Amino acid sequence: MAATFREVGDLLDLLDEVPYKAVAYRRVADAIERYPVDLAPLVAAGQTPKITGVGPAIGARLKELATTGTLEYHQSLRTQVPPGLLDVLRISGVGPRTARQLHVELGITSIDELRAAAETGRVRQVSGMSARTEQNILAGIGRLDQQSSRLLLHDADRLAAEIVAGLTGVPGIHQISVAGSLRRRRATIGDLDILAACDDPAELIRAFEQLPDVDRVLNAGTDKASVVLRADGDRQVDLMLCRPEAWGSHLVHFTGSKEHNVQLRARALDRGLSLSEKGFKDVETGEVLLAATEDEVYARLDLAWVPPELREGEGEVALAAAGTLPDLVERSDIRGDTHTHSSWTDGVDDIATMADAARASGLAYMVLTDHSPSLGVARGLSPERVAEQRAEIDRLNGALSPFRILHGTEMEILADASLDYPDELLATFDVVVASIHAARSQPVDQLTRRALAAIENPHVDIIAHPTGRIVNRREPVSFHWSELFEAAARTGTMLEINGSPRLDLDERLARDAARAGVRLTLSSDAHRTEELGYLDYAVGVARRAGLAAEQVANTRGAAELLR
Repeated sequence: MAATFREVGDLLDLLDEVPYKAVAYRRVADAIERYPVDLAPLVAAGQTPKITGVGPAIGARLKELATTGTLEYHQSLRTQVPPGLLDVLRISGVGPRTARQLHVELGITSIDELRAAAETGRVRQVSGMSARTEQNILAGIGRLDQQSSRLLLHDADRLAAEIVAGLTGVPGIHQISVAGSLRRRRATIGDLDILAACDDPAELIRAFEQLPDVDRVLNAGTDKASVVLRADGDRQVDLMLCRPEAWGSHLVHFTGSKEHNVQLRARALDRGLSLSEKGFKDVETGEVLLAATEDEVYARLDLAWVPPELREGEGEVALAAAGTLPDLVERSDIRGDTHTHSSWTDGVDDIATMADAARASGLAYMVLTDHSPSLGVARGLSPERVAEQRAEIDRLNGALSPFRILHGTEMEILADASLDYPDELLATFDVVVASIHAARSQPVDQLTRRALAAIENPHVDIIAHPTGRIVNRREPVSFHWSELFEAAARTGTMLEINGSPRLDLDERLARDAARAGVRLTLSSDAHRTEELGYLDYAVGVARRAGLAAEQVANTRGAAELLR
């Protein structure tokens, strides 16, 4: 339902309808997507809940879609637009207006046609476009080609958890775990790797092949099987099997990365051993030495155990040999969530519901950061509404103590580098989070100037999702990072690692920021209670960056965060 309404918005833009109509459909799509339960049966039963932006006309279309599975208005719009033109919108930086202009002036109706036009220099002939536009389009198409084969970490977790749950009850399983890049918590995943130690491989493989999500079996041997999932026609899942006494070496091997494993094998050879997934073999005698745990593998190589998130072949083996691996931040270290939203702007749940869920998850506080007014699509708060929200938070804090809701804002850094609220209003918030959503195509000098303006403002505490990326959907913007890191370290302004599908900052920028003396915060950017779990993904990025608890600001209590 959300996808249909979002596509209606795109179609209206491609047809050059008045902008507010497209905005209305996208706003409703966001609300549907974030609603805590499946809306279709409620709407079909005539129990449509109150949703911002759903008036009589859209409400009737919502009911039509929920009861019939299709929307006549949507189908009518699709007949007016070449089907391949919608695919063009998947290219980063190509919005509906650009796609329409390319269609009108060059007759572009598909990604392949746009690729050919850019490669032959025809795009630059369109008014307002240039050779740089062509380069950006080709780069965007290249990234799209690459992304189509990679799965967002959050989605990979869900798929893998369903598979593991479906196998856990099979008799004779001793241990089962995800492996590969999923266990290393990379932002995107190719094929899914699962490792199991069991007594009866044949029985486990039969159970694997019969899982309800399996579309077809690619191969099945004695110690490995591969299937393709029905929900994702080209998503392969590999199940590797081993004996319990060889679990450790198998888990190290199949977790990877390739570069990490190469360094371990070289270290083993230095000790007269050959290392494979089956264990160690003495090069001279041929004796096989099994390893039931990962600790045993690393200990035999005179190494400390290396956390999976660090196994990328980027110096972690040398640190393990020297005993200087960082003591990585854990989810249990996090005291509060520094970026959350409510139904006061573009969230789904009210403040009390969000706070109850955050408290139930073990947090001591959360920062409520509803949007400022210039982000119109999010129904940002006017100064008057800010005051009303503060009164509501004060009331709730009296009932929730010792849990605390900190009154914050996610304030837009405007295109001219000014801030969306005046200083006198910013001074009334507990925490000010600043971010860039609009005018992302500005040159790097202008983007840097905007970010620095916020960092230098004494009322701004955190810069949220700095690059603005959404993994597999939107490319990051760039800044003069050394300038930003220097200013943030000097002013004490924190930079965010956002655990939503943005995963922003990524681990490399987070590592560089920490080395420059910048404090980081970890947040969920939750817009409903179910998304509070995104905080776990922020922790994963921080661990891949090698961050310790003391480098993360919200491992401290609310009072310390505010100092």
